[in-house]
Amino acid sequence: MSIKAEIPCSKPAAEGPLAKPASAQNETPVPAGEVQWHAERPLTIDDPTMVLETSQLESLAFSSEICDALKDDNLQKLILSVDSSPDPESELAKAMETDAFRIFADKILSIVGPLP
Repeated sequence: MSIKAEIPCSKPAAEGPLAKPASAQNETPVPAGEVQWHAERPLTIDDPTMVLETSQLESLAFSSEICDALKDDNLQKLILSVDSSPDPESELAKAMETDAFRIFADKILSIVGPLP
């Protein structure tokens, strides 16, 4: 025998803590497990062998080491500075001078394997 009780809600569903912000309500939903890309500059690939396979990207996405490392505010700022820089290669070189970013990059390479 099971007993079900209904608890009245004090707020309408649209005002609850799980309600989407107004700006997100009009966006196209992204299927679970997919990442939505918001690049402001075109993505160009000079060497197709440098593109990661889906399995490599999934390994990164599900790595607890990577997820834990990405909780670091300083590392987030370094990644953002590289990503938003007009000269990302130069910014990446500067970021690689820091221990935190270098350790993070080594973790990524240990998961995806050596690049050609």
